Amino acid sequence: MRFKNAYFINGTAYAGKSTMIKLLSEKYNGIACEENYHDALLPTLDKAEFPCLTYTRDLEDWHDFIRRTPEDYDAWIVGVTKECEILELKILSKLCEREKDRKIFVDTNICVETLKEIAEPSHVLIMLAPPMMSVNRFFERPDKEKQFLYRLIMEEKDPEAAMENYRKGLMLINSQERYDKFLNSGFNVIVRDGSRNIEQTLAAAEEFFGLKKGE
Repeated sequence: MRFKNAYFINGTAYAGKSTMIKLLSEKYNGIACEENYHDALLPTLDKAEFPCLTYTRDLEDWHDFIRRTPEDYDAWIVGVTKECEILELKILSKLCEREKDRKIFVDTNICVETLKEIAEPSHVLIMLAPPMMSVNRFFERPDKEKQFLYRLIMEEKDPEAAMENYRKGLMLINSQERYDKFLNSGFNVIVRDGSRNIEQTLAAAEEFFGLKKGE
């Protein structure tokens, strides 16, 4: 299975993946499969087959979400990632076939092992940010999801303890071990280290994808 007109970006949070997907799709008149694009299938998912993705869909009290142990949170993220891969492959197999003449830029959860099987190496880019950046800046983003979670934490009897518990979960998710796995995946890597602005990062992504050569 080869997705010849798809360009995948995976990596860690706060690395700039969403920005690059948006800019690349605009510049090349492509299709942007942005973060969580697989949510389109969420309403019809079977709870038995997709227990992690349907956990939040069917959650009655969202305070239970932020009260989980760091280990439970981490295990849930791992499960969500695996289930997302199933949905992404389903969506992309149809999309790439239908839109053969357009480039498709994907903010993906598909693991590096699977990407090596379905995509050319030059069609995969890994973008990384320092592990603690995702922990320290998690609630700085203005998006509704993160601000909703922040409000839930502040509503707890002991907000400070609730925040510390949630941060420990984020630290497990954004571990050095996972960072290193991406870094040493064999794919091209862009590390967010303050040495590039957005335009320079875009140029680097284009070069790695071979887009400047008209590929």
